[in-house]
Amino acid sequence: MKLVFAGTPEVAVPALDALIASRRHEVAAVITRPDAPAGRGRHLVASPVAQRAEEAGIEVLKPAKPRDEDFLARLREIAPDCCPVVAYGALLPKVALDVPRRGWVNLHFSLLPAWRGAAPVQHAILAGDEMTGAATFQIEEGLDSGPVYGVITEHVRPTDTSGDLLTRLAFAGAGLLAATMDGIEDGTLNAVPQPTEGLSLAPKITVEDAHVDWKAPALRVDRVVRGCTPAPGAWTVFRRERLKLIQAALVPGRTDLAPGELSVGKNNVYVGTGSHAVELLWVQPQGKKPMRAADWARGVRIAPGERVGAADVG
Repeated sequence: MKLVFAGTPEVAVPALDALIASRRHEVAAVITRPDAPAGRGRHLVASPVAQRAEEAGIEVLKPAKPRDEDFLARLREIAPDCCPVVAYGALLPKVALDVPRRGWVNLHFSLLPAWRGAAPVQHAILAGDEMTGAATFQIEEGLDSGPVYGVITEHVRPTDTSGDLLTRLAFAGAGLLAATMDGIEDGTLNAVPQPTEGLSLAPKITVEDAHVDWKAPALRVDRVVRGCTPAPGAWTVFRRERLKLIQAALVPGRTDLAPGELSVGKNNVYVGTGSHAVELLWVQPQGKKPMRAADWARGVRIAPGERVGAADVG
């Protein structure tokens, strides 16, 4: 089939690579979000998908909005059979959905209808799910509500961050998307309506969602740190400045610390929660690079009884 691929971030690149490598399909063009400011200089930078497409010599379309007339005219001119999508980042209007004769097919990183929305992997970790996966489905005007072509499953490991889990799903899902394109082309694959039960929503995780509440149980603190890594980044407050929490570990046997209270050993930094302690492994002080928590603690010289989360950011 002639395909036009839509995607933007790094997580979409494995799927694009799988389709480029396919001998059964032609990736005629790529749709991605416009170049965005990045880095200290805030220079405009093309998306990872755009960069990969340009390396492969594939035409790149960067509409400000997917209802722009010039974009729609070019899409009709290309006349794709199908448009596979991975994390494109913009809502597709019906006028665009109607262009490819076999529609738009999205690779979504959850077992639909669970975790419909922008942050399915993060919400799966925050909720403590032991199993998740990816699904390909026919895009319609509702939010991730279209009929499903295929699924894969993936265990959530106890130490997974959202970045770890999403990376595995991106590569496994790339194969699923390519297989879905094959099945659509040869007529062996039919989309099945999603179940009516088991629906849950996964809205974008905000910075405030990533603010750690030390009065919560340790298990909840651990899930927030893992679920919000790498983005938007779990955080707390220390001496009126934000402290980013990159990696932590549960310490079930230690219950002598009050919520937020710090205890520093030679090579360890512990924090009390609403249940038992957690150990801070990697942190990032405001305006500095990530560092081992023990190195950070030595540098700031934590006083006995001092706490994180004890005051608002100044």
